[in-house]
Amino acid sequence: MDEARARDVLGAAGLERDAALLALGENAVFGSGGSVVKVGRAAPELLDRARRELRVARWLEESGVPAVRAAEEEPRLVDGHPVTVWHRLPQAVRPAEPRDLAALLRLVHALPAPGFELPRRELLGGVERWLRLAGDAIDVEDADYLRERRDGFEAAASALAPRLAPGPIHGDALPRNVLVGADGPVLVDLETFSADLREHDLVVMALSRDRYGLPADAYDGFVAEYGWDVREWEGCAVLRGARETASCAWVAQHAPSNPKALAEFRRRVASLRDGDPAVRWYPF
Repeated sequence: MDEARARDVLGAAGLERDAALLALGENAVFGSGGSVVKVGRAAPELLDRARRELRVARWLEESGVPAVRAAEEEPRLVDGHPVTVWHRLPQAVRPAEPRDLAALLRLVHALPAPGFELPRRELLGGVERWLRLAGDAIDVEDADYLRERRDGFEAAASALAPRLAPGPIHGDALPRNVLVGADGPVLVDLETFSADLREHDLVVMALSRDRYGLPADAYDGFVAEYGWDVREWEGCAVLRGARETASCAWVAQHAPSNPKALAEFRRRVASLRDGDPAVRWYPF
């Protein structure tokens, strides 16, 4: 979905078509006055995901977890696209840090299951779709290699014995999904909330340290705030490998139209083939 299509959906929904574009990725996110509007892709399953995200927001509010709040109780369906409306958060007073994320994760990980069903964290569920979108832009051998990795890590993850009690998780636990306002850090982007191993949320930052250049002292601050280092857990390498596989496939979908994405995809796959965990990856 491109920006022009997303703006057409805004207009058809009776919203401000010329709203400021804040982000364009899995969703197109627009800011309009005191509201933020998310326009999802036209896929039937995404309407259910939008409904669940709104329920998660209400549940977090009732549980006292600082998180973005919904401005409308139900998603709108416009030309097949789910559209959700949110209260706009105040201006950030500083960039979010790993320790801010850790404080919010402690609150989320202390919650019991909500009164509605959360899905499992299907970390590898999008691999096939992303590889199909990549098409002939990537080598067939690389695509097959990632499929083999996906299958292997799916099986290995299903056999893990967690250190923490499973339950609600954010699912995409990165500082970019935290806004630090005058009243403190607030959790945003709730669509990946799941019920699964709590370790999923912690491995993300361990991988950020090892692959994406997160400074060691920033990671140490995350660990100190949360109270446990997931790298001490024997299953860490399995969840890390699964997330690396998914991250490679996610970049692949952009390869047909973006040479930088193709170069990053090749860098990532080569490092996995070589078994080199220290090769730097770059966010895309």
